[in-house]
Amino acid sequence: MKKIFTGLFLTATLAFVSAQTISFDKTTIDYGAVKSGADGHRAFTVKNTGDKPLIISKVQASCGCTVPEWSQEPIMPGKTGQIKVLYDTRITGPFTKIIEVYSNDPVNSRSSVNIKGTVDAAAVSANEVKAPQAVKVSDDSVQKAAPVNSKKMAKKLEAM
Repeated sequence: MKKIFTGLFLTATLAFVSAQTISFDKTTIDYGAVKSGADGHRAFTVKNTGDKPLIISKVQASCGCTVPEWSQEPIMPGKTGQIKVLYDTRITGPFTKIIEVYSNDPVNSRSSVNIKGTVDAAAVSANEVKAPQAVKVSDDSVQKAAPVNSKKMAKKLEAM
């Protein structure tokens, strides 16, 4: 019985030692302060530090304002891949978003990376500001108010 448990333990140990392993160049990307409407594209570099192909099965952002993109191709041992992230910089104010990465790494099958920053509403570039267009109003489209007889109005209010 001891031999069976020892054999299983050694097999499990070798499986973990010789597995695919996910690692990131950084786990947080700080956009800093950006203008409203600025480029929201950033990228995380993913490296397979194991000796079997790493497969990223799903990448999911915490909300719809962040869109992740990744390759469905396996990342071979020692090689790198990218997870591209697009944040909608039309949404003003501070933000912190979590992106979950699902892979076939036996230890870290679900990893998290983050993006953060502040989109400044006041910092809009000159070409993004649109001048209001003049509206031409004809005399026919304007309704004029009828003159109010203040004595009649006062009597109606007293009667109530």
